[in-house]
Amino acid sequence: MQVGVFDSGVGGLTVVKSLLDAKLFTKIIYYGDTARVPYGSKDKNTIISYSLEALEFFKNFDIDILIIACNSVSAFALNELRANINIPVIGVIDSGVIACKNRVENIQSNILVIGTKATISSQLYEINLKKAGFNNIISLATPLFVPLVEENILSGAILEETMKYYFKNLPKIDVVILGCTHFPLIQEQISNYFGAITIHSGDSIVEKLQKEFNLETLQKDTKISFFASSNPDGLKTIAKQWLE
Repeated sequence: MQVGVFDSGVGGLTVVKSLLDAKLFTKIIYYGDTARVPYGSKDKNTIISYSLEALEFFKNFDIDILIIACNSVSAFALNELRANINIPVIGVIDSGVIACKNRVENIQSNILVIGTKATISSQLYEINLKKAGFNNIISLATPLFVPLVEENILSGAILEETMKYYFKNLPKIDVVILGCTHFPLIQEQISNYFGAITIHSGDSIVEKLQKEFNLETLQKDTKISFFASSNPDGLKTIAKQWLE
């Protein structure tokens, strides 16, 4: 089976890392809309328009499943994407909520959802978590983490001060849902800050794929091709660093 992975830029590479580790597919086609990143600061209609344009790119390939590795696209454009292609389209928000249900036994746990402004404003994580029985939910836009990750600032004083800036007035947090695919690269630092469980999109997607499509680990490594709307060499350079 072949899978397509779409992201607004490079953040979706964290989902690719989980897919590569799981060896569920013979080939991955990755497309990052690097010319128009970030999506997280854009309005709903723009995100939908850009996403449908990206969908046309994937129609050039014989993929069996399309994974939307962008939380902002998953929040606003998933229904439109599904209506315009005849294969399963999997978003990261539903997967994250399912992972939370599977990993968090106490429904009274204090859950923090962090993500881009678009993802948080959609309230989809909060709505779906409440449907799953969780009620103690805080949603917080943390957009500064994105450029820090892209600048490879994954630890140290700048990241620590940014965490203090966003998190200083929060109550005790038991679970952090990383609602942006950049954030798994600072997962350990966020987990240590709160002493909390962290849930991220890549592992959640793998769990969902294995359960819903009965996918099993292949005996050979997955091949991958990278494409971008701008500076594909830059994407490939980052992929080499992040996917090691």
